[in-house]
Amino acid sequence: MSRSPGREPSAGQRNRRVQPGSDQDRGGNGRNFSAGVDVSYPLFNGGSVSSQIKAAKTRVEAGRATLRAVEGDVFTEAVAAYMDVIRDRAIVELNTNQVQVLSTNLQATRDRFEIGDLTRTDVAQSEARLELARSNLATARSRSAGSEENYRRVIGHSPDTLAPPPPLPPLPKSPEEAVHIALASNPDLIAINQQARAAGLDVNVASATRLPTVEAFGAGRYTDYLGTEQDQFGPFAAGSTTATSAGVQARIPLYQGGLPAARVRQARAIQSQILEQAVGTERTVVANTRSAFAAYMAAQEAIQSNQTAVSANELALEGARAEQSVGTRTVLDVLNAEQELLNSQVALVTARRDAYVAGFQLLNAMGQAEAQDLGLDGGPLYDPLGNYRRVAGNWNDWAGEKVTAPVSTRTVTPAEQAGTPVTPPPTTQSVTPPKQ
Repeated sequence: MSRSPGREPSAGQRNRRVQPGSDQDRGGNGRNFSAGVDVSYPLFNGGSVSSQIKAAKTRVEAGRATLRAVEGDVFTEAVAAYMDVIRDRAIVELNTNQVQVLSTNLQATRDRFEIGDLTRTDVAQSEARLELARSNLATARSRSAGSEENYRRVIGHSPDTLAPPPPLPPLPKSPEEAVHIALASNPDLIAINQQARAAGLDVNVASATRLPTVEAFGAGRYTDYLGTEQDQFGPFAAGSTTATSAGVQARIPLYQGGLPAARVRQARAIQSQILEQAVGTERTVVANTRSAFAAYMAAQEAIQSNQTAVSANELALEGARAEQSVGTRTVLDVLNAEQELLNSQVALVTARRDAYVAGFQLLNAMGQAEAQDLGLDGGPLYDPLGNYRRVAGNWNDWAGEKVTAPVSTRTVTPAEQAGTPVTPPPTTQSVTPPKQ
């Protein structure tokens, strides 16, 4: 509600006494109600809006590529944690067996010393090797416990008996082939290139502020005098009025104090920065791909060599024991042969782990370590396309997102949360090393 001044009062009205609280006392002699609407539609704005839309969509594509990169990194970390547990459990089993063998050897050495067949030096050597094996077993158990806790952190629960992993997909035959695939499919590289494209569109947005703008407009206003039109305008006055207007207007910027030029320079500087980052990312992708390929090939060669070494050391230990029984070999020779066999077995288990992890890292560098590539189904994977379709084109200014509960699992057990002592799980389990 608003009041509008009416007609020019007559002399009689000017001489009339004004009563306190009347309309005239409040500055008017009538009431009216007014409502209006103004509508404008841009016809040309230098391409600013279209460039902003294209830049936003490009950044959406960059975000999806970044999500792919995170997914591949998570799977790579999970594979490494899985293989670490298998490796360290196998090493614990090997060291446990070594302690048992050396304990038997020490008892046999003491028995032969009692009958004068061996010297105290032989007994001391056997005792030293046994204690060293026990020390190595304690270290292996500690490393295995650390791997299991890392598995618990990455996967979300403690590991049970783990099966050997499935074979890796076919890998490239040369580092050049691997780099070619990585340059085309690596998600980190795709993301930074999309960011560079968006930065180029930002330059267009900044440049558009120097161009003219054209818009069509329309306006309408309705006024209702609420029965006071005769008091305001005299007899036969209309009880309401309507006014409309429409047209096209253009704005041509002549001088803006150098602001558009400054914004263009800023946008180009940001674009140059992202372009340099794109080159750095490309170099990192190439280096990681070649390094992973070299590590995978070296691990494959190590597997073959260690398999041969294990077979040879088994034969050497058998021969050393036989020769020691007839006096041509000493106790130290047998102990050395047992240690060499253990070292080759540990090296073989480690090489198998390194080969699998390096192969998966190569897949990740080539952009082929995602759930879709691995044939995995299920799990709390985020669907960017579904969320994009849900929110795209939403014109509601009051639309928002609900607070969602985390989908990741906690690793704190009820006993740990209550502060009560927890019985540690057994640190040794029978695990078959994976076969290549």
